[in-house]
Amino acid sequence: MALPITYNLRNLIVRRTTTIMTALGIALTVAVLVADVALVHGLQTAFQASGHPLHILVLRKGSTAELSSAISRAIYQGLKFKPGIATNSAGEPMASLEMVSVINLPSVDSPSGMNVTLRGLLPVGSAMREVHIQHGRWFQSGQREVVVGKAVAKRYPQAQLGKQLRFGRGVWDVVGVMDTGDSAINSEIWGDLNQISADFNRHNDLSSILVRTIDAATVPALINALNEDRRLNVSAMSERTYYDNQTVSGAPLQFLGLFVAVIMAVGSSFAAMNTMYAAVARRTREIGTLRVLGFSRASILVSFLIESLLLSLLGGIIGCLLVLPLNNVTTGIGSFVTFSEIAFNFRVSPGAMLIGILFALGIGAIGGFFPARMAARKEVLTALQEI
Repeated sequence: MALPITYNLRNLIVRRTTTIMTALGIALTVAVLVADVALVHGLQTAFQASGHPLHILVLRKGSTAELSSAISRAIYQGLKFKPGIATNSAGEPMASLEMVSVINLPSVDSPSGMNVTLRGLLPVGSAMREVHIQHGRWFQSGQREVVVGKAVAKRYPQAQLGKQLRFGRGVWDVVGVMDTGDSAINSEIWGDLNQISADFNRHNDLSSILVRTIDAATVPALINALNEDRRLNVSAMSERTYYDNQTVSGAPLQFLGLFVAVIMAVGSSFAAMNTMYAAVARRTREIGTLRVLGFSRASILVSFLIESLLLSLLGGIIGCLLVLPLNNVTTGIGSFVTFSEIAFNFRVSPGAMLIGILFALGIGAIGGFFPARMAARKEVLTALQEI
């Protein structure tokens, strides 16, 4: 015969001060874990939204990032007419020669400045990415004009529509703010390839080539053809693969968050254990009475364990509620690949909250098992005689 759940709920309510304090301790542990999961999930979402399934990124052979790559205009001319590359409505190949660098701008979080990705590209490069302008207009070819991502406009006071940025050999007018949804492109500044490369004295020392294939079946074939072409001496990969590789930027934060959560979980487990041991000590005669009424050792063990799980469940729910306001809050992290800041939003998803709840139940199970076992092992006569 099992004890009803109402019995456990009543005991938690009677000891409401202890219940609340223990639940809050578990809640803080869960909040740290869920915030960490939401942060890493937001970063992964930003990178996953950046790659197009038909895009191939071409770098110098041996390079793993645009910033360290060097592609010449001659390679671009020899590559853009390769079979399998799509053409636009004007019959031009959809291949964009681009230059990537970083500039330093004061941000709302770091007045001393943070690195921001600067990309010079051809008009076809903007069209291939299907980016739309949120405010203002696109930069004009041959002009000292730039368009900034919405995350850049939000986090960098100087990068506002109508203002000017100083980098390279002079000032540049901010004429537009672009929106690419959750993409990491929101953390970039775009301008005309020829103007930007001239300012950085990189007329023939550019970074990458982005190409669009005719269809999905052509992607692996074209990647192999480019990698095997010794005249080009390039390294090709799908754009999605390139951005997936950048999720390594979130690994240190994920490890740190999990480490802190585990340390806090140890403390929370001991807190839950102390709470349950105290409950057993106060209810010794009650346990003896339950045994006399016919409740088995197993039912008492399960009852006390359920009580600990209910306590931890309360803490898990509170912890998720504490983190919920972080959902869609914008933050940034330095990328080890681009050496610039990537802005993204916290993603407090149902999956992240489920992880937090399960983590809390794990704390409750560990903290409640030993007190529950002690309660179940008490002899009937001994329990009735204890005060």
